[in-house]
Amino acid sequence: MTVNETHDPSLRSWIDSANLPGCDFPIQNLPFAEFRRAGSDEPYRGGVAIGDRILDLAALRSRSLFEPSAQDALAACSEPTLNRFMSMGRDAASRLRGCLSAALRSEAACAATLQADLVAQADAEFALPASIGDYTDFYSSIHHATTVGRQLRPDNPLLPNYRWIPIAYHGRSSSIGVSGQQFHRPVGQRLPKGALTPVFGPSRRLDFELEVGIFIGAGNAIGTAIPIQDAERHVFGLCLLNDWSARDFQGWEYQPLGPFLGKNFATTVSPWIVTMDALAPFRLPFARPSADPQPLPYLDSPAVRAAGVLDMHLEVALQSAHMRAHGLPPQRLAASNFRHAYWTIAQMVTHHAVNGCNLRAGDLLGSGTLSGPLPTEAGSLLELTAGGTQEIALPAETRRFLEDGDCVVLRAWCERAGHVRIGFGTASGTVLPARELD
Repeated sequence: MTVNETHDPSLRSWIDSANLPGCDFPIQNLPFAEFRRAGSDEPYRGGVAIGDRILDLAALRSRSLFEPSAQDALAACSEPTLNRFMSMGRDAASRLRGCLSAALRSEAACAATLQADLVAQADAEFALPASIGDYTDFYSSIHHATTVGRQLRPDNPLLPNYRWIPIAYHGRSSSIGVSGQQFHRPVGQRLPKGALTPVFGPSRRLDFELEVGIFIGAGNAIGTAIPIQDAERHVFGLCLLNDWSARDFQGWEYQPLGPFLGKNFATTVSPWIVTMDALAPFRLPFARPSADPQPLPYLDSPAVRAAGVLDMHLEVALQSAHMRAHGLPPQRLAASNFRHAYWTIAQMVTHHAVNGCNLRAGDLLGSGTLSGPLPTEAGSLLELTAGGTQEIALPAETRRFLEDGDCVVLRAWCERAGHVRIGFGTASGTVLPARELD
């Protein structure tokens, strides 16, 4: 995870929009997605974001401009999912990213040729970047775990295993959708306060969760572990993730086996995967508070201690149907940072595979809700409204939990003095009314 010439802040692209201040996708970023022209029957294929454009990697492949290993990676990127490209490992992704950086620089000789391979992001539609075989959602924010635990168990908010083990549950990969996802309010069982018998119907406590998604690249064979010092070599990159939650269903069903219908109806990810290479300038040291247990040896390494944390700014905003109708933009509800996570990416990956579990290219790990230590850094309405006991003010209305028509928008970016800011785009999703029951 080293900073190299692709991170040089003096680099400029021949695509002018990539050089604008505050751009999510400067030449120092170059994230990957699956796209096609909106409304077309074109096959989905890989693309790289540069400014407000997409470089069509299938079209680029046909020009045979790169050395053979990069051409092989381009061939994998030309497919309807990025799974094969991810499986080629970090070295292949790094080589291709380096070639793309050179081809997109202002002095590149191929600039005139590649103009024809650009598609405006505004003219594109996106698919999931990978076929997601398995999805695991972690619980990596101790601030979120403590606040929610205090609502459920006032006398024992944080269970004793939390500081020792990265907690997670196995989610539902089939209901993961790309940004722009719309879903119907889920229906299920809930136990009203003070009642002895549950009732059935639409969720009344629908919530979002501000998370980071971690896409696995090269996997491991079943029965083998991933040592902590190798863990991030098995990670392709990161995206935004919203793990929608029906809190009333979740509270009734989660004991003794954990989440089920309260979590499996929808999860939204951003289309762009920012590679681990692009994130190299934004790493921070990892350290536990001295009073806390230190990680067991299999979850500890010099590399994790030196740079295991990612300084990634996160933001969640809400736009109601009323706000859209009146031309009002989404209102920011909270802002947090991935650096507040109690467990690092490497620790989550290593623990997931320590028992011989085989991770595969395209598998997705969720960070869990990334709340910070301040009330304004809460990553869910469950925290922002103190379990629904307080209201959040919006233009001409209020919220305790999500209403039909609400659109939730997640954003993220990394910035640091001496380096160019890079972003993740957005992950948005909209709540539709519950389906009529037969």
